[in-house]
Amino acid sequence: MVEDDCVSNVIPLPNVHIKTMIKVIEYWKKHSEEGVSKDMLMDFDKAFMKVHHSILYDLILATNVLNDKEILDVICQEVVDRIKGKTPEETSKEFDIKNDFIPEEEKEIRKDNAWDFE
Repeated sequence: MVEDDCVSNVIPLPNVHIKTMIKVIEYWKKHSEEGVSKDMLMDFDKAFMKVHHSILYDLILATNVLNDKEILDVICQEVVDRIKGKTPEETSKEFDIKNDFIPEEEKEIRKDNAWDFE
């Protein structure tokens, strides 16, 4: 954009909703404050991640586009923590994942991946 002499106060972020961007900016502001201890940031991060899974998904997409590895790692760890120790059925319920396999397909998948269903 700069090379094309495109002068604008707008930076296009495809597929990043304004509400998601506001949430990312909230994170950036807190993490850039002076005098904030690691414990305070950990508490902030825990509270920040207490959102619906669809918001986590949007945050993952946005921080990926923004190439912000720090927040992306925090969000992905939250997803891992939500999945850890759960059965596939529990994970599907947690993230509203619909099973669109017919019974025969599911049986074949379970057979091929028996290690994952033990």
